[in-house]
Amino acid sequence: MEILDRIRKRFNKGCVEYKLLEDGDHILIALSGGKDSLMLTKLLAERSRIFRPSIKIEAAHVVMDNIPYETDRSYLQQFCQDLGVKLHILHSHFEESTDTRKTKCFLCAWNRRKTLFTFAQEHRFNKVALGHHQDDILTTWLMNITFEGNTGGIHPKLRMDHYPIEIIRPLCLVEEEWIKQVAPSLGFVKQKVLCPYEEVTRRHDISLIYKQITDLNPEARYSMWNAFMSISKDEL
Repeated sequence: MEILDRIRKRFNKGCVEYKLLEDGDHILIALSGGKDSLMLTKLLAERSRIFRPSIKIEAAHVVMDNIPYETDRSYLQQFCQDLGVKLHILHSHFEESTDTRKTKCFLCAWNRRKTLFTFAQEHRFNKVALGHHQDDILTTWLMNITFEGNTGGIHPKLRMDHYPIEIIRPLCLVEEEWIKQVAPSLGFVKQKVLCPYEEVTRRHDISLIYKQITDLNPEARYSMWNAFMSISKDEL
């Protein structure tokens, strides 16, 4: 498939350009069950079969017990088994009353990440791979500029402050539309129940603005990416 080949090339370019994969890496993939994390798992599974750099990968799916959001876990188990990837099912929850200043989305995401990173640390993974594509990264950057008044963002490779782990985003140069186009032909199964809050977030609103920008100028993403990457990692 021509588009899948394009995705692989951008995946490989991102891994090389930002030095995301190194010999001896033990990587935990955050497998939400969405198209992006499924693509990330597929590509890293393929990459793990290459001799150098030698990497080991496993995947983890976090179930948030108090949110009506569900992925077909039997499908994820079969998907990972077919790729030869070990899958861990983790459980977490949060109490909304602990901080009423924060939205459900923030609390859910924060607790998912905490569960994921704690598991990674306890099982001696040195890297966690997240499925953010280029559009995710640029949308987050626009959100921070618009609502936070800073130019911070999410970098393709970032060492965490409170965990001995690096976060990597191997899809950082991949366009979301490409993944959307190939997902059906790859048999990616959609979530059983979508998150009930995903349509009412600032991210959703900024995503619509970002789409307007890229519709106005299809090359805008590359200009924005170059501007984003010119910011120092300390600022990010």
